[in-house]
Amino acid sequence: MVRDIFIFACFTGLAYVDIYNLTEDNISQNVDKSLWLMTNRQKTGSASNIPLLPIAIEIIEKYKNHPLTINSKKLLPVYSIQKVNEYLKTIAENCEITKKLTFHVARHSFATTVTLANKVSIESVSKMLGHKNIKTTQHYAKILDKKVGEDMLALQALLQKKEDLKKQA
Repeated sequence: MVRDIFIFACFTGLAYVDIYNLTEDNISQNVDKSLWLMTNRQKTGSASNIPLLPIAIEIIEKYKNHPLTINSKKLLPVYSIQKVNEYLKTIAENCEITKKLTFHVARHSFATTVTLANKVSIESVSKMLGHKNIKTTQHYAKILDKKVGEDMLALQALLQKKEDLKKQA
């Protein structure tokens, strides 16, 4: 369960407390029939509206009839943050992951690996994360030096191609 909730956070960018507070009322169907999570971040009060990716929908479906979700009327079964981080530490040890694994790593992974590294605009990422100021999101973007290098190599290739075309003309 802890692994699944962590993965859900990796694909939604939601903080622990925001996932903990989710109910079915937070799911909305868009005009195009896609499912969205519509919530306000507890930390900032900012809206956080996130289109649900298939893996997040699968996790919601998996726990739809789980006793903890039925009893709590929550969208997902979530233990206390202390228990979740304790289990994440065990998961990391069992998988020989040397990075300190906490729940916040999932939000960070959404911002960097899932979205920004896959060319989702920083403005969209900022909105989904519920940041009030894009400067907060830019903190995540700084980590993507690899992306900067790739972009500059692509630009260099484009400029070289233009120069080669000029020489041919």
